[in-house]
Amino acid sequence: MALIENILARPAWRQKLWQWWYPYFTRKVRSRGIDFLNYAFETEPPMAISLSATDETDLGNIQLYHHVAAAVKLEGLKVLEVSCGHGGGASYLVRTFKPAQYVALDLNPEGVAYGRAKHALPHLEFVQGDAMRLPFPDGSFDVVINVEASHCYPDFAKFVNEVSRVLKPGGNFVHADLRYPSGMDEWLGALLHHPQLRVRQMRLINPEVVRGMVLNTPKYTQMIHQCFPWYLHRLGLDFAGVAGSRLHRDAVSGEMSYRSLHLTKTF
Repeated sequence: MALIENILARPAWRQKLWQWWYPYFTRKVRSRGIDFLNYAFETEPPMAISLSATDETDLGNIQLYHHVAAAVKLEGLKVLEVSCGHGGGASYLVRTFKPAQYVALDLNPEGVAYGRAKHALPHLEFVQGDAMRLPFPDGSFDVVINVEASHCYPDFAKFVNEVSRVLKPGGNFVHADLRYPSGMDEWLGALLHHPQLRVRQMRLINPEVVRGMVLNTPKYTQMIHQCFPWYLHRLGLDFAGVAGSRLHRDAVSGEMSYRSLHLTKTF
């Protein structure tokens, strides 16, 4: 079993690794303006969404956020993003879809500080907090967004219960993430059999993510080599999902499954 799959399969390992890795990563790449921590998404033919020149450098990452969020209405609504990373997705969605309020939460205090400094926008607030214990009252949000983060959580079912709790009745949960076979039952079981959440759509998006990985390979390869010590290059390139890495090969073969989902809270 590969190192990455080993880590993803063990909740205690996941928690300890990510609590160290993400603040360390943020400190290393802060000066390079890395606003996204997710893999990318590229359709065939391309989505052809209209972007500013500044956003074009993050095209693939933005397209994943656009794909996930476009499944529901955000305009004029209260939106929570759980595990917002460095806030690039939050910034894009606020500017593009015009929610009334967008709260971007992350466990990594370094990432939250980066988001506050880089993405100061009306209606966008960054909050430090735990996906297992969301610091919000019941029924606070119309939409919850979660992009490529839940594989890090020690208890996915507990997270889904928290999502359901903070959603208003009739509210929507849009979600995208990856799993290896060892984590599939926990992941899909918690979503498909939740008493208050109904799956409206589930889509396997490996082909689009693979094309996105290839699209981002030059940028991520340069970042890893320039920002990290040599002994972390191989591991960093694997986690970055560059073309030829173990994660990229597993996405191509289907050993790793990447899916996007839309769920609605029924009551």
